[in-house]
Amino acid sequence: MAEFSYIGQELEIFAEAVNWKHYFARHIAPYIRGEVLEVGAGIGANQRIFADLEFQRWTSLEPDRKLLEQLRHLIPGHARCEPVAGTLEDLPRRSFDAILYLDVLEHIEDDGAELRRAANRLKPDGALIVLAPAHPWLFTPFDAAVGHFRRYTKRTLAAAAPPELRREKLLYLDSAGLAASLANRLLLKRAMPSKSQIQTWDRAIIPVSRILDPLLGYRAGKSVLGIWRRD
Repeated sequence: MAEFSYIGQELEIFAEAVNWKHYFARHIAPYIRGEVLEVGAGIGANQRIFADLEFQRWTSLEPDRKLLEQLRHLIPGHARCEPVAGTLEDLPRRSFDAILYLDVLEHIEDDGAELRRAANRLKPDGALIVLAPAHPWLFTPFDAAVGHFRRYTKRTLAAAAPPELRREKLLYLDSAGLAASLANRLLLKRAMPSKSQIQTWDRAIIPVSRILDPLLGYRAGKSVLGIWRRD
């Protein structure tokens, strides 16, 4: 495995966005079961949100060894957590009931090839779950600073998904956050949002999005969520 170092510095700040994580987790939770693989697990902030669900094992795959060490310290000795260094190509041949890319796919240059590799690791009825930043016109210095290759629309995310998988969900989340970005680019203007900006978004804007998003039919939002199943 080639040595990899993540260039972003935002993971610890966004780990505190618990309202946002609980919000998107509500849409994802029905698909979390059995053997779960999180690609690009970072410091383990997402796994902690799903920790109470009844899965068998959560494999946290992370190519940055320093981040993986942080994950091991944050989730010490967790019986159902398996931290693994590397990428999907490095992982020994195993199949999973759910494979997650949570704010990760935008960091991978050949996203289509990556999702094809993931689809080949799904068990029958397994779920491929992708959460990613939405709308190319919102691409900012922050995206560049943390190594994003792109932001997605529903159409471009669907185009990256392997055609043999059946689409379960494809929707936008965080409509109020989108409106805030349109108004003043509060969170996206700078190369690195401050802790207070993230707290404002998480505590004041996400609760509004949880009400607005279903009223709008999940047709607007600052993030896009796609879920596909293997028949």
